[in-house]
Amino acid sequence: MNTSTWRSKGDTFDFNGQQIFFRDSGSTLPALLLIHGFPTASWDWHSIWDALSPHFRLIAPDMLGFGFSDKPSPHRYSIHEQADLHAMLLQHIAVEECHTLVHDYGVSVMQELLARHKESKGNNPSHTPRILSACFLNGGLFPITHRPRLVQKLLLSPIGPLVSRLTSEAAFRRSFSHVFGPNSQPTDADLTSFWSLISHNHGARIFHLLIRYMQDRKTHEARWRDAILYPTVPVRLINGPEDPVSGRHLADYYRQLVKNADLVSLDGIGHYPQIEAPDAVIEHFLAFNPITR
Repeated sequence: MNTSTWRSKGDTFDFNGQQIFFRDSGSTLPALLLIHGFPTASWDWHSIWDALSPHFRLIAPDMLGFGFSDKPSPHRYSIHEQADLHAMLLQHIAVEECHTLVHDYGVSVMQELLARHKESKGNNPSHTPRILSACFLNGGLFPITHRPRLVQKLLLSPIGPLVSRLTSEAAFRRSFSHVFGPNSQPTDADLTSFWSLISHNHGARIFHLLIRYMQDRKTHEARWRDAILYPTVPVRLINGPEDPVSGRHLADYYRQLVKNADLVSLDGIGHYPQIEAPDAVIEHFLAFNPITR
């Protein structure tokens, strides 16, 4: 499915004066919230959407600053704000509880939602949905295991605004392809689609604002780690080990740190399992999720 078709099937809602794009399959099935990563958008889920839709009501927004959603600048983007966005979206469409499948930047958003869920003891206060399960794909679960690319470090540095302004499609293609597995590289059409989502409303120009999530991870490390170490819901990690950012080294650390870790490794796959190995992600997600057992 191309990005234009994806957009045509979506809707928008108002989040604190900003228009947020989202997809909602709208069924009466149990809800599954899909949270995308940096620097892409909800289109990341297009390869697994049709296979999951017979099992779940699928809900997938473009977070603030991403994809077809508004991209305000200047703005203080934060993981907490993005967590608020998801909570408000679910309230907007009258969903009180959901399963979750998350990736990259979305991993941190999910950790914040899990921390809120834990603090509420599952009572579903107005500021958070009731989380039923959490399935993580590659992402920065722990700052100590996160290995940012050089461009990410530069974006977070004092020259970040300049790096954002100089980001081109050619530079993006070169950098982005490096996080995929050697035999599961994105196609030219994939890269064109990813760039179209990033460049929509000049999104590349706010990379230095969005990248602050790396600081959020350090600031809230203890709280977000505890949400994983002492979960109140079933948790699984599906990991692409060839990912240089959060691959095999993350999985090894996760296995050591998390008691009785539920971990699936996808041989040969990199940072985007849902794009590189959609059938495997579908298989292992459905095997994990309690409602499909």
